[in-house]
Amino acid sequence: MDAFLRYVLLRREEVPDFKKYPFSIPAIRDLERLDFHPRVTFFVGENGSGKSTLIEGIAVAAGFNAEGGSRNFNFATRRSESDLHQYLRLVKGIRRPKTGYFLRAESFFNVATEIEKNSDAMAGHGGVSHHEMSHGEAFLALVQHRFWGNGLYLLDEPEAALSPQRQLALLKLIHELAQKQCQFVISTHSPMLLAYPEARIYHLSERGIAEVRYEETEHYALTRDFLMNHTRYLERLLRPEPE
Repeated sequence: MDAFLRYVLLRREEVPDFKKYPFSIPAIRDLERLDFHPRVTFFVGENGSGKSTLIEGIAVAAGFNAEGGSRNFNFATRRSESDLHQYLRLVKGIRRPKTGYFLRAESFFNVATEIEKNSDAMAGHGGVSHHEMSHGEAFLALVQHRFWGNGLYLLDEPEAALSPQRQLALLKLIHELAQKQCQFVISTHSPMLLAYPEARIYHLSERGIAEVRYEETEHYALTRDFLMNHTRYLERLLRPEPE
């Protein structure tokens, strides 16, 4: 299957100053070319590593609103996006997506408010009010009612409001959509989502950006070690510091 997004390039020769944000972030400063998996690509890393900045830049460069929504969402509660998108070049495949969505956990409330202002948008989102649901229920309802086949979907920390069981439900929905010719680019902390078979995973850190296997992610290793040896782990973690 040909990808909607094949890869992204940072036009390094046009960057005015790599010492200024967001180009000073090691993963962005190190960025040259990132190839996307035709189905699922993940960005993983600690807070501040640049994964949300990168996925936001890709989303805006692809024509989505910085706060989220589909391409026809055009609102700004408070402009806070970086100018990274101006220096990204998205190399696209032959196929064109029939639909798409940018979902970011931190501004989903604003998107839900915009949806309720427009009857057509409400109908396109299943006719449901996301404000009348819990955050987690709203996330899953969005994917169930608004994510269709042949779509490009960019998700920034979609697990933020989801219990472990609902993370698994989201993983199943992602798989079902991937079978319908959809492509996902996802920023996440979730070792459950990261386990998606054959996904491409990029780790963002102080050392830059590099492709890793699932078992090489800190999220997998730390979760595995904690669950297998939680008593010993807690003993070490909670031990009083020596004076």
